Amino acid sequence: MDTPTQASPATSVFSETQRPNEEWLARHKPEPALEPDLPIIDPHLHFWHHKSGYRYFVEEFARDCAESGHNIEATVFVECNAMYRSGGPEHLKAVGETEFAAGMAAMAASGKYTRARAAAGIVAYADLTLDEGLLRETLQAHRDAGNGRLRGIRQRAKWDADPVVAGPVRAGKRGLFLEPEFRRGIALLEKMGLSFDASIFHPQLPDVVSLARAHPDASIVVIHTASPLGIGSYAGQEKQVHADWLAGMKELARCPNVSIKMGGLLMCLGNFDFSKADAPPTSEQLATLWRPYIEDCVELFGADRCMVSSNFPVEKAGVTYDVTWNMFKRLTARCSPDEKRKLFADTARRVYRID
Repeated sequence: MDTPTQASPATSVFSETQRPNEEWLARHKPEPALEPDLPIIDPHLHFWHHKSGYRYFVEEFARDCAESGHNIEATVFVECNAMYRSGGPEHLKAVGETEFAAGMAAMAASGKYTRARAAAGIVAYADLTLDEGLLRETLQAHRDAGNGRLRGIRQRAKWDADPVVAGPVRAGKRGLFLEPEFRRGIALLEKMGLSFDASIFHPQLPDVVSLARAHPDASIVVIHTASPLGIGSYAGQEKQVHADWLAGMKELARCPNVSIKMGGLLMCLGNFDFSKADAPPTSEQLATLWRPYIEDCVELFGADRCMVSSNFPVEKAGVTYDVTWNMFKRLTARCSPDEKRKLFADTARRVYRID
């Protein structure tokens, strides 16, 4: 494969998570790890039993980790609608996912599968618009279930009028971060010492700016590079999308309480169509595709407020674990050793309080 395949405007495969095609992934040429000793804390990893039947637990992660050749020290588990409780109060059903993540962490800590400390931190789901009593009960239940690993909460605010863009997992309406009830929930996260993972599409960057300014003491992490869009009604508008994204990110960079979790561009940007390509991209090809966004993030926010992430196994639909980290290492080749330590581990270690 010489040139990555561009997504078509009608494509909806990017709107939801896909089961990786192992036969297709096996077509990639394994890449020796660049800078194999550089410590990595992967701050955005999921464990799940996908609706397709695909399972990604500690064993599957351990295999990807070992085959990559990279020095993965720890990961942060991020909620993904996995293993909710089947019964009990509605607001506590998501606590089952935290129990599951803690179990995955215990499996990893046994050393039987991997030396990486998987799920060393947990970002759970809670509806921050709940009344304060129910929300406090939910957060405390997550904290208890996490067995010392709960670090934050993610609640998606992704919304778009185009259903191809919005996909099946979306906010019920636009403007979630602007609602008074939601901001009351953010205030409670602050009091309890928990961070917030903000999941948006790039047109919603002004909402995050407003939220960050209203809560200057809240630790806010904008995930997936703020999800610049290149699918559905945004396809074919690469220059305009990047310009709009950049303008929003410049404003957001003025908020010192905001960090950026880089990566996660495959599903929303859609500039590599894994459903049509002959083989997965190389790290050089991927670096070419993602360079405008990753380099701008580092320039705007600095290494102290940026962290690289895999978004596995979501990104595994189109890339392999070894290529993901080699891509980031290519894009940060001009950074100093100190900056690299921050981007690959220390910023995540500080933001998610990984010991």
